[in-house]
Amino acid sequence: MFHKAREGFYRELLALMVPIAVQNLITAAVSMADVLMVGQLNQTALSASSLAGQVQFILNFIFFGLTSSVTILAAQYWGKGDRRVLAKILGLGLYISLFVTTVAAVLCLTVPRAVMTFWTNEAELVEVGARYLRLVAPSYLFAGLTQPYLAVTKSCERVKFSMGLSIVTLGLNVILNAVLIFGLAGFPELGIEGAAIATSVSRGVELLICLWDFLHQKTFPRSPAVVFVLPKTLIADFGKYALPAFVNDILWGFAYNMNSVIMGHLGTDIVAANSIVTVVRELVTTVGFGMSSAAAIMLGKALGERKPEKALSDSSSLFRTTLLCGLVCGVILVAVTPLIPHIAKVSDTAASYMKVMMLLGAVYQIGQLVNTLVIAAILRCGGDTKFGMALDIITMWGWAVPVGLLTAFVFRLPPLVVYAFMCTDEFVKMPFALARFKSGKWLNNITREHE
Repeated sequence: MFHKAREGFYRELLALMVPIAVQNLITAAVSMADVLMVGQLNQTALSASSLAGQVQFILNFIFFGLTSSVTILAAQYWGKGDRRVLAKILGLGLYISLFVTTVAAVLCLTVPRAVMTFWTNEAELVEVGARYLRLVAPSYLFAGLTQPYLAVTKSCERVKFSMGLSIVTLGLNVILNAVLIFGLAGFPELGIEGAAIATSVSRGVELLICLWDFLHQKTFPRSPAVVFVLPKTLIADFGKYALPAFVNDILWGFAYNMNSVIMGHLGTDIVAANSIVTVVRELVTTVGFGMSSAAAIMLGKALGERKPEKALSDSSSLFRTTLLCGLVCGVILVAVTPLIPHIAKVSDTAASYMKVMMLLGAVYQIGQLVNTLVIAAILRCGGDTKFGMALDIITMWGWAVPVGLLTAFVFRLPPLVVYAFMCTDEFVKMPFALARFKSGKWLNNITREHE
């Protein structure tokens, strides 16, 4: 299971991981800025935006599943050198992404109150959140076009483009947030609605930059006839190798989102605390998740090049590095815990919740980073996706969700105890994930010739 890192391994890892981690860090930093800015309004606005943001949260898991699915195929065909198939993988990703984001945008535009009632039954939060959803809905469609494209470009090791794009568009988001939320530079003070408009505008700019890049890049063919005409064999391979990963992440995302559903019915204090803790944890763990994304590209490329020994050696080095990263992230989270109650205007109860939740998060994220590497990168890069899908579905829907529902609504335990129980799923699944990793059943080349 463990091998000494080969010469050049860390150089290749850093070349991929650093731009991806920087992109993730910027995204998390902007989320933090959103929390800080909206948090300066009042706790109702903070809670409403957090709950309304669960739509984007679900879409992010769908995008994560889609990009993982695209990477499974794209990284191996990049290793093989088949650029025509890369273009068709982009087309396949666009078909799926646009279908999902169109449904989300239509629901949030037409029935935003009904969408909000899924997460909370408090009338004030429903009303405020509905106004946010109606204005942020266009951003879902814009992201539906950019995410598949960025997934393919990353698989082709063009990670610096994604990093630069994040710096520009997400930086724009922060500026527009400040201007529109608080009414700076002569603009009207729009509050939470300003945050929604800022998100839609910045996503629109991101789409325009991606379109310009697509028309000028030479990595793969640009012809619509190549991109959107899909051979049956590629669709079949997507169904066999990538679809289980896609379904896995969607169902995992919905199950993980049940945490917000459960806490949304336990009061605004726990909702406000969770919204801040989640963003802080994501900010700290960006390097670990960047490593997983880089791992999927590195290992998939090696398998596409028909170099399983290289993939096996690199996977072992990646595991050790991720474990160390998780430990360091845990120490950082504990260290910053005393600062957390000062970053937003919340009640004393919410502040006390945050301190305990940060400590629990320091332990939880270690399991999360390790499992993400093994299930979403190592197993998937060789098409071993059905095992990961079964493991995630069983642990989330057979353990985490029932435990959360029982502790919250049957046994009526205190909110912090409920939260603690919902943080156990990663450690329930870890032994099974590690056993599959050690078996080596994921070391497969899944490329072939297509029409």
